Amino acid sequence: MSRGIYITANDRVIDQAIALLKSIRLYDADTPIILIPYDDNYQAVAQISTTYYGVEIYQDLQFIDRLSHQLYEIFGEGFFARPNQFRKQACWFGPFEQFIYIDTDIVVFNQIAIAATINYLNNYDFICYDYQHKGGITNVFTSRVIEDNVFTLDELGDIFNGGFWGSKKQLISEETLYKSFAECASHPEYFDFSQKTSDQPIINYTILKHIPRRFNLVRRAGGAPGSWAGSKHFQRQGSQIIDPKVNQPLEYLHWAGIRIQPGCPYWDIWKHYRYLNEPLPSDKLLTQQDQRLWQRIRAKVKRTLGSE
Repeated sequence: MSRGIYITANDRVIDQAIALLKSIRLYDADTPIILIPYDDNYQAVAQISTTYYGVEIYQDLQFIDRLSHQLYEIFGEGFFARPNQFRKQACWFGPFEQFIYIDTDIVVFNQIAIAATINYLNNYDFICYDYQHKGGITNVFTSRVIEDNVFTLDELGDIFNGGFWGSKKQLISEETLYKSFAECASHPEYFDFSQKTSDQPIINYTILKHIPRRFNLVRRAGGAPGSWAGSKHFQRQGSQIIDPKVNQPLEYLHWAGIRIQPGCPYWDIWKHYRYLNEPLPSDKLLTQQDQRLWQRIRAKVKRTLGSE
């Protein structure tokens, strides 16, 4: 049975993609990784990720475009702040029988793709690993889903963050996606888009409606650590970040909703992975020159690809 990791990226988040890929490959040299292009501007990140990190590009790019456009058009132009987030739904139709999806604003701290996460798919059909549900339904649903009996309170306890999750190939069909999105489009009052989220409310609705065998790893025996970089209770112990609520080291760190830049939470952690095995630049240099540097790299890669 094939297992693997999907990520989405474009050249704009090339540094984040490198940090994520370096962290994965540090602990796991073998698990296949497939890049789903976030948009058409992905040549530089594709060149670097395939050359240095063994990443493959999702083969059927026309399918990704068709799928994302049809999902987008169900709601209409201008409804979503970031409609390209829906391109990650190509995960359901790629080559992996079991897969994990990971956002690029994440770094991992162990062999999380296999040892800590993906094996749970032997017993469940959908897995996640976060404490999104502890914040209630905010950033996902409004109270109307309770008032209209769309979901029970127990079901709402399975709300998850869309940045790290796993499932199985074809468990959600194209028809199911379109039908689910159409249901959501007919009831926009059910969803909390106040923080400009795009795919998370809709995908939560789809999963809660169509995949009953769900499991959040934070509910495993013995508990599990948090992962959000904005959490205030984490503690440093040497090179590890500890969640004192369960007395366990974090297995991954997610900068969801946080701009990764000098001064952000755990900047040193992200910077460590981004420049692993490279000279470590100063924060001042990064702030002033990094964007121009990557613009030159992207231009060079595009020129090289264009001449082939």
